[in-house]
Amino acid sequence: MILNRKSVELLAPAGNWEALEAAVEAGADAVYLGGKSFNMRMHRNKDTNFDDAMLKKAIGYAHAHGVQLYITLNNLISVEEVEPLKKYLLYLNEIRPDAILVQDFAVLELTKKLGIDIPLHTSVMMNTHNEHAIKKLKEYGITRIVVGREMTLSELSLFKERTGLEIEYFMHGDMCIAESGQCIHSGVLFGQSGNRGRCLKPCRWAYKLIDEADGRVLDKDDKQSFKLALKDMCMYRNIPELIQAGVFSFKIEGRMRPAEFVRRIVATYRKAIDAYIADPAGYTVDEAAWQELYANRARDFTTTFALGQPDERAIGFDGSREPRFFSKAVEEPGFQDDVLRQEAPIQKENLPHRILSVQVSDLAAVREACANGADTVYLAGEVFKPKKPFSLQDIARAVDIGREYDTRIVVNTPRTTMRRECGELEQFLHAVNQLQPAGIMVSNLGALKLAQECTNLPVQADFSFNLFNHVAAAFLKANRLVMGTASFELAFEQLRGLVEKSPLPVEVVVHGSYESMICDHNFAAMQLPYNPLDNPELVERRYALQDDAGERHSLRMDQYGRSHILFAKDLCYYPYLDKLNGVASYRIEAKDYEPELAGSLTGAYRRALDKLSAGEAFMDEDVFSAMQNSGPRRLGIGVYRFRKSQDSL
Repeated sequence: MILNRKSVELLAPAGNWEALEAAVEAGADAVYLGGKSFNMRMHRNKDTNFDDAMLKKAIGYAHAHGVQLYITLNNLISVEEVEPLKKYLLYLNEIRPDAILVQDFAVLELTKKLGIDIPLHTSVMMNTHNEHAIKKLKEYGITRIVVGREMTLSELSLFKERTGLEIEYFMHGDMCIAESGQCIHSGVLFGQSGNRGRCLKPCRWAYKLIDEADGRVLDKDDKQSFKLALKDMCMYRNIPELIQAGVFSFKIEGRMRPAEFVRRIVATYRKAIDAYIADPAGYTVDEAAWQELYANRARDFTTTFALGQPDERAIGFDGSREPRFFSKAVEEPGFQDDVLRQEAPIQKENLPHRILSVQVSDLAAVREACANGADTVYLAGEVFKPKKPFSLQDIARAVDIGREYDTRIVVNTPRTTMRRECGELEQFLHAVNQLQPAGIMVSNLGALKLAQECTNLPVQADFSFNLFNHVAAAFLKANRLVMGTASFELAFEQLRGLVEKSPLPVEVVVHGSYESMICDHNFAAMQLPYNPLDNPELVERRYALQDDAGERHSLRMDQYGRSHILFAKDLCYYPYLDKLNGVASYRIEAKDYEPELAGSLTGAYRRALDKLSAGEAFMDEDVFSAMQNSGPRRLGIGVYRFRKSQDSL
């Protein structure tokens, strides 16, 4: 590869006009910025982001200086935002930015229907992390992928080689500890979703690591409290590796940063990139520039996953360099249901027999769920240690149990399918197809593509698709999915809009444990005297993170080594089932429950749903009381205590 000035793009953030000018003057090849609506930086909308007139002016300014301009339209869209979104897209088509960054599938669907011909880039929030997803996105005119932060440079090289699309990579600035688009902590707890530009950063709180069995605090050193506080990305010392990996666009995070910060960072990277392109073999790091960059840092620096699996050195444990704390830990809601009780029921016709589904993680729970009236049982794609994943033999046995009880058995797949998981998944799906379960559940576009290529089974979408509106549901239906799962961040009013307008059947989780984040870090191992060759059993135990409000968040590790952080309270919508009309399936998330509890919950919900179908009183106070005292965690209603997930209009 012979390098020249056009071989790579230096992409700078601009939160206001002064930052835009600073980025251009400092040598950015392109800038990205957001309008006053529909973007991922909504907290300071009065003094940041660009109104419609300023967007047009910004595009003219950038183009006059030979700089490309990309507009971020990269948050999830709720039903009430769809019509304003159409108008916004048509306006963008008039003013002609060089690209739009997108997260919600609704934008892909609408640009196609409205004839919008602006190039589309996937936002990092779309969590694109395998080549099969990229091939699916190419069908919708995607020209560039902003890859997940968990990708290594070696994986990026394969992406570029196998798909031919441009790769954009965050190489400097604030990073999320959770997988992109897969953190719902702020959205559920505060009604301000990180997927909608309003994250209050619970990952920056202090936590204690505790033994879940006995409550013992395992780390008593207050200097180790900020366990999820990832340091800032900095790839300044690794520019050669980035370029040679095939990364085209070097992205700087920082749309909330002042102009002088943007100017300094852009100028520093501009000089280094130009020096490498001019003389790759003779290139060395400019140590004086590095010292200035380091001296003006906000947080300390890390290369996160770029060069391999990060360890404890990637975390700012003492919190001393946190520039701002957006929120404090609070108790999670129980049954504070004043808002929910006032909500009108969903206006959609019910099925004569209301479908109950249960997700489980072992064969004993399969039988319990089937015996107690589940219509569908999902075999979990990820199971939490020390449990073992379902083998092909287990799946065959589960299918037999399902036939015994006339219960559909659907095989779920992992939420995250990187290169290793995709290699295994392809072989797994071919084998599962021979067993003929009732269907496959998937969590990303790549797994969807593989499921449709490797099986002849119906495929449905799990909650990781972040289904937020009826247009995204139409996108999923057009891609031959038979059902979607509503996002956990949808307040009831917004869920009503989705269910009433969706052309695709919508499943709703009505009970069970659910995850605030999924992370590719081993948090317990960072705190314990752990060596996988000496004491691998340490991470087989159950741990939890306890926040300053005293809430305990169970830590679960799956078979791939990923950490799942659960909410402190499990969901329970048992008292409100009469509001959930027209739902295609009522789902219990029981993969973190023992088989007996999975069975008793299945029976309780089966009886309640059957009474609803018969027009009888469904609520049994004794059953509800037993539910509240029988599970591993307390119960609550999550985001349903809010009127809506705060929007971006």
